[in-house]
Amino acid sequence: MNLKDIIKDYKFDLIKGDLDTEITGIENDSRKIKKGNLFIAEKGFTVDGHNYIHKAIENGAVAVILEKEVSIVEDITIIKVEDSVDALARVSGVFYEEPWKSLDMVGITGTNGKTSITYFIKSILEENNKNVGIIGTIGAVIGNKNVKLDNTTPNALVIHDLLKKMVDIKTDICIMEVSSHSLELKRVEYMDFQVGIFTNLTKDHLDYHKTMDKYFNSKLKLFYKTNKFNIINIDDNYGKKIVEIVGERVPLLTYGIEDEAHIFATNIDFTLSKVGFTLNTPRGNVDILLNVPGEFSVYNALAAAACAYAYEIPLEIIKKGLESVEGIKGRFEVVPTNTPYTVIIDFAHTADGLEKVLTVIDKFTEGRKLVVFGAGGNRDKTKRPEMGETVGRHADLSIVTSDNPRYEDPEMIIEDILVGIKKVNGNYVKIVDRIEAIKYAIDNAKPKDVILLAGKGHETYTIIGDKTFPCDERQIVLDYVCLKDN
Repeated sequence: MNLKDIIKDYKFDLIKGDLDTEITGIENDSRKIKKGNLFIAEKGFTVDGHNYIHKAIENGAVAVILEKEVSIVEDITIIKVEDSVDALARVSGVFYEEPWKSLDMVGITGTNGKTSITYFIKSILEENNKNVGIIGTIGAVIGNKNVKLDNTTPNALVIHDLLKKMVDIKTDICIMEVSSHSLELKRVEYMDFQVGIFTNLTKDHLDYHKTMDKYFNSKLKLFYKTNKFNIINIDDNYGKKIVEIVGERVPLLTYGIEDEAHIFATNIDFTLSKVGFTLNTPRGNVDILLNVPGEFSVYNALAAAACAYAYEIPLEIIKKGLESVEGIKGRFEVVPTNTPYTVIIDFAHTADGLEKVLTVIDKFTEGRKLVVFGAGGNRDKTKRPEMGETVGRHADLSIVTSDNPRYEDPEMIIEDILVGIKKVNGNYVKIVDRIEAIKYAIDNAKPKDVILLAGKGHETYTIIGDKTFPCDERQIVLDYVCLKDN
């Protein structure tokens, strides 16, 4: 595509060179630049792309978009913009022919539940003979291919590339987890959604957003980017705020259990492995039996059902889609250990997420509750004692360990968590090595106990410093249980 077509209708200053230049691709990482590419220099959290412009040119860039003054002597085209992050969102969309316009886009935002809702919706839509793509925490799904992603919502360049690949294989609908970071950092700036779904808002990511108001306002942006339906959890106080603020700029669907809602659940019946309920909609009701337990699963199913309702999918197909989901990786995932105790893996990494999972376990566990958990390094420190307090109230034994310490001292992270555990006089041990912590839990488990491995969920790695090490909890458990049996 020609550069003049890529940059058209966007405010810029041509510093030097010729806009009549053929562009073979766009990159914001100088290491990935190939001959004929356009390089966009972004200032990130830790790395400034402006420092790598000369490397990009050396690798074959024929044009550069930047926002800072940089001395460039090479004979290439230089374009200056006010905000190169914004420019990346705009020009990558144009380069990939705005693929979102050829898809129905469903965006899901909120602190908890996004991934589960995504897979519930996918199952329903596929029962309705739709081809479905996903962009989210567990990765991207394009046809029968799974693509690993570094972020829940990747940067705009990656998003548009993925969406173009979906369009190329005749995908009908893309379900996207839309993080607060993506909304704030303009990763979805130049695209719209047919449907926006709000799950809930609890304390998280305050290392970046600083306050809950700013966190909320980031999420709020999604509901001004929709053109078919906004779907809101009305039981959540922040959901109520969205309804008050956004109103019915597009048709509104609410869902819930406690407050009056368009889509709601009654006759809820919990077990440790399933949950049954009656799904009520303005077009009728149907009994549902989910293979994923807990009240939080009812909420996730209601959100998915509301989305299906918005697309006028019959209740019998909604029922079949919801009930056919056998489980979601790292979301209340029971590891098949064939032992007299139970091991559950869950992604819960906030006080609210832990509260929801542990409440389910409380109701049905006949033995003790052993919880292995930690908190991420270089992330919101204020939630650590709250996580400790939550686990300390529920667990018979808290095994406090590491969870992606990154550049922080894991001992210090653990001490932050212990403030909360000690506040409620919780019983605990601290074991910095996560694999050893898991083994300790297994070694000390008794019949009818439940071991909860919280925080990593689907992740199969741990991040220490700038290095990534294998840490597949499911495999660690299975291997160790097998070793003990032999």
